[in-house]
Amino acid sequence: MQYDQLIQPDNGQPAIPIQLIHKAGFETWLAAQPDTVRAAVRAQKFEAAVNDTAVLMVEKYGEWSVVAGVADEANLGIWSLAKLAETLPEGNYRLLDADAGDAMLGWMLGQYRYQEYLSDPKVTGPRVLLVKEPGRIAGAALQAMATALVRDMVNCPAGDMGPNALENETKRIGKVHKAEVSITGGEALETGYPLIHAVGKAAMREHAPRLIELNWGDDRHPRVAIVGKGITFDSGGLDIKSASGMRIMKKDMGGAAHALALAELIMAAHLPVRLHMLIAAAENSISGNALRPGDVIKSRKGITVEIDNTDAEGRLVLADAMTKAVEDKAVLIIDFATLTGAARTALGPDLPAMFSNQDDVAEGLLGAAKAVNDPLWRMPLWAAYSEMLDSDIADTANSGGSFAGAVTAALFLQKFVPDDVQWVHLDTYAWRPTSKPGRPKGGEALGLRAVFRYLTDTYPVR
Repeated sequence: MQYDQLIQPDNGQPAIPIQLIHKAGFETWLAAQPDTVRAAVRAQKFEAAVNDTAVLMVEKYGEWSVVAGVADEANLGIWSLAKLAETLPEGNYRLLDADAGDAMLGWMLGQYRYQEYLSDPKVTGPRVLLVKEPGRIAGAALQAMATALVRDMVNCPAGDMGPNALENETKRIGKVHKAEVSITGGEALETGYPLIHAVGKAAMREHAPRLIELNWGDDRHPRVAIVGKGITFDSGGLDIKSASGMRIMKKDMGGAAHALALAELIMAAHLPVRLHMLIAAAENSISGNALRPGDVIKSRKGITVEIDNTDAEGRLVLADAMTKAVEDKAVLIIDFATLTGAARTALGPDLPAMFSNQDDVAEGLLGAAKAVNDPLWRMPLWAAYSEMLDSDIADTANSGGSFAGAVTAALFLQKFVPDDVQWVHLDTYAWRPTSKPGRPKGGEALGLRAVFRYLTDTYPVR
C-alpha cells in the first residue's frame, strides 16, 4: 500500500467533511443543529463517545457529512481517526476546525490489511484525508510503512518466513538504500557463531541458520548496532512447547522484523550514524542433532554456556550477534527480541520491557516513548539475580528458572556487552491478541517508533 497517498495536501479539492465532537460539548452542538440533523443523530444512537460515528445527509441531494466522537478534538491522538479510516467508504475527506496532527499515522494504519493468503481478498478503495500540514505527511507515511513491514513479516506463516526469507528481505531493503549486506552460514557460522549454529542446526537441511548483517552510512559517524532475534519458528526444541504455546510461534522472528523496519527508518531519514544491523536467523526445531539440555556451547565471546532449557534459545543467538556488534566498535547497541513469556506476564501484550545499562539512555527512551505514544516500561538489571544463572560446569547457564524470567534473560545478555558500551534490550511481544482501531489482531510493531524518535533526537539531521 502506498501510505503517502492516503494523506494529501488540502488544496480545496472536493471532500466529505468530518466534524469532530467531544462528549462534553455534544449537547451544545446538538442543540444548535436543525431538526433533521437531531433526528438523524438520535436514529444512529450517536452520543459522541470515542469512536462513535454518524452520517448526516445535507440539503443538496447526494451530499453527506460525518460526525465522530473523539477524546479531544483540539489535540488528536494517534488513533483518533483510525476507526473512521477503517469504516468510511472510498473517497476524499477533510476535518472541520481541526488539524490531523499525530492522527495522520492512525488514519494510514486504519487502512492496513493482511490478506496475502485469502483466495477472495476484500478490496476497498483508499480513504484519503486532506490536511493543511503537508510537511508532516512524509514522516507519518514512513512510520506507517515501517509498522506495516513489521506486521506483514510477523503475520507471514513460518513456512514462508524462514531464515532465507529474512535474508531476502534484508537484501531488498539494502538494495533500495545502497547498503552492504553480508551473510554468514555453514561452516563459517559453526566456527564463528557457535550459539547461533547450535540453536539452528536441527533445521539445517530445510531452514539453515545464518547471521545476516547490513552496514550503511559514513564511517565518520557514530556506530549504532540494531540487533534482532530472528527465530523464524520456535518449537521449544527438545524442551518442547505445548500446542497452545507453539501456536503463534511464527512471531518469534518479531525482533528481526523490528530491526529491519528500524534500519529502513534510519536509512530513509538519512540519520548521521554508521548503521550496523544484525539478525541472528534460525529455526528452533527438533531432530536427532538438536541442541540438548545439559549441552555446553562455547560462545563467540568465549563464554561457555550450559543449556538449562532449549526453549531459552533467543538469548543464545542474540549473544553471538551482540558480540559481533561489540567487536565492530558500536557505541550503542539496541536489541529487539520476543524473548520471554515472563515479560508478557508482568506487563501484558502492549508494553515492551526495556532494560539498559545506562540510566541516561533509558530516560531518553522513556521520554521518546511518551512523546510518540509508543510506551515502554523500564525493568531492572538486578545484579543479585545473576546467581540464578550459575552453572556447576560452565561459565553460565542460559536460563535462570521460573523466577524473574525477563530479568535473568537480560542479565544473560548483559554478559556479552562491556559496561562502557551503551546497550538497550527490548523484550517485545510483536503481537496483538485482540483488535483495536488501527491495530488489528496479529503482528504488531511495539517500541519501534519510540526507538526511532530517540535516535532522531540523539543523532539529529543537520
